[in-house]
Amino acid sequence: MTEIAKTAPAARGLLPLPLAAARALILTGGIATAASAFLAWTWTSEFPGDLTINGYPGGLQWLTFTAGVLTALFALATYGIKGLGWLLPAKNNAPLFLSALAGFTVTWYAVIAISVELGGLVNLEPGGYIAAIASLLPVLGALSLPEQLGDDTKENLKAYITKAEKIPAPQPLAPWAERLVITVVTALGLGVFTYGIDTEYGELFIGYLLVVAFSMWALHTAGLLDRLSRLVAHHHGFTLLMGFLAAIAFPFTQTNDHYTNIGVNILIFATVALGLNIVVGLAGLLDLGYVAFLGVGAYTAALVSGSEFSRFSGVQFPFWASALTGAAASLVFGVLIGAPTLRLRGDYLAIVTLGFGEIFRIAVNNMDGDSGPDITNGPNGIPSIPDINLFGLNLGESNDIGGITLGRFANYYLLMVVIMAIIVLVYTRAADSRIGRSWIAIREDETAATAMGINGFRVKLIAFALGATLAGLAGTVFAHVTYSVVPNPYQFAGAAPPNSAFLLAAVVLGGMGTVAGPLLGAALLYLLPEKLVFLQEKSLLAFGIALILLMRFRPEGVIANRRRQLEFHETGQTDVPDTTTLTDEPAVTTKAGA
Repeated sequence: MTEIAKTAPAARGLLPLPLAAARALILTGGIATAASAFLAWTWTSEFPGDLTINGYPGGLQWLTFTAGVLTALFALATYGIKGLGWLLPAKNNAPLFLSALAGFTVTWYAVIAISVELGGLVNLEPGGYIAAIASLLPVLGALSLPEQLGDDTKENLKAYITKAEKIPAPQPLAPWAERLVITVVTALGLGVFTYGIDTEYGELFIGYLLVVAFSMWALHTAGLLDRLSRLVAHHHGFTLLMGFLAAIAFPFTQTNDHYTNIGVNILIFATVALGLNIVVGLAGLLDLGYVAFLGVGAYTAALVSGSEFSRFSGVQFPFWASALTGAAASLVFGVLIGAPTLRLRGDYLAIVTLGFGEIFRIAVNNMDGDSGPDITNGPNGIPSIPDINLFGLNLGESNDIGGITLGRFANYYLLMVVIMAIIVLVYTRAADSRIGRSWIAIREDETAATAMGINGFRVKLIAFALGATLAGLAGTVFAHVTYSVVPNPYQFAGAAPPNSAFLLAAVVLGGMGTVAGPLLGAALLYLLPEKLVFLQEKSLLAFGIALILLMRFRPEGVIANRRRQLEFHETGQTDVPDTTTLTDEPAVTTKAGA
């Protein structure tokens, strides 16, 4: 280490500013960026969010304020201020640049949007120019910093390495403190998610995406998300409980039932994506017709739930019976389709499953009594599906709980939270079981797994059947939420979910082989066309671009499975061993490799 310190060249950033000046510029710029949010940026309230008030931020200004505060906190941490050292466990300067970039992008986006929508720069108040300049300062300062803390000169590098060698490893937190951290992070996550759903116009949602994306990237490079993942691994059950409570709390934060409707649809599609995650993420089977199993469950529930347009209009099962019937029907179809096709691999299996999805849509479209048997009413579908009556409670009626009125969609949302909890339990237990390890072995190398005694066909058929069952269960609720089922949505690709391309993109984008990944992927991919109207007709183009960028910069997905992350990346953070095992324990290294 001493020889490295003596011979290391002076590390510099891209701009030739002294280190002290660069840090001061970041801190000053972060504070100025946050303060500029309290100035008027335009003179007219025609731009959404009312950015005309001095002394109180509005709309996009709140996002600028948040990014500025985060930049200032990271900058203060580089000064060694007591109590802020935990913000930079990875000991690098990347978080400063990324947090500064969050403030810069959202502020300049707001300034450009004001100029374009209102007809020129003349519509900007002095506060808008001040905000644009202030947000640029921390970016320039961050570009002047070296990659690592302490890399500014040979002497500082040597002192930093010597000091790092003498400092003992940080002591772990007490169990109650770790649970407190998880609780606080869960509450913050609920707040961020609620803010995103409640955005009322496209400009605010784009700004929200910019700040969240760069801020999360900054937290990741800082090493904070890595530390959080370790806490979650140590308190897995407690984390699931807190996530369940946060999900229940969501409808109590809403005053508009429309946003709760978005929430219930996200949960439905996330449930289906989680079932697809078993097939794709764990077993490694590319299924391009998975949405058909959602349709089987929805049509089955519509037929037996008492709709007057149903072929069996005199039959009305209670919800638990119709849910089991829909799940069982999807299970049967999963076995029938999987049994003759799962001996195929790769592209051949993908083509067959794609064909099954199209066959299902065409079949239900033709079962109108003219082109085929009279079962599904053909293109007209099955409308007037009654609301669920559960334990004497009609979910279609509003209910008051603690002085808060929960509308129809809030009732269905809470029902889906319970169903989601059951499905997450089934998923985690299955993934951690012997059959789950067999799925992973098949995914990694089917030939080697078969040679070790694993019955590949049986294991893949179980994955296919279980994934189909979970999709069918979600479909039974989907039929009641939408009041009707029609053939058009159940296709490979379309302008709006559900479709197989949407579900597959949610799994890949969120992170294959994880629980939270499909939930995040479904939320993002549902909110994007919902909030950004211009993307509704170009959703496939947007998804394709997103997947290309993801494969380039984070192929393991936004929320990475630990095993897949180790496959795609080398560990480069100072608080994580450079060579680790799958149990996260340091591996034995030689002196030369140390």
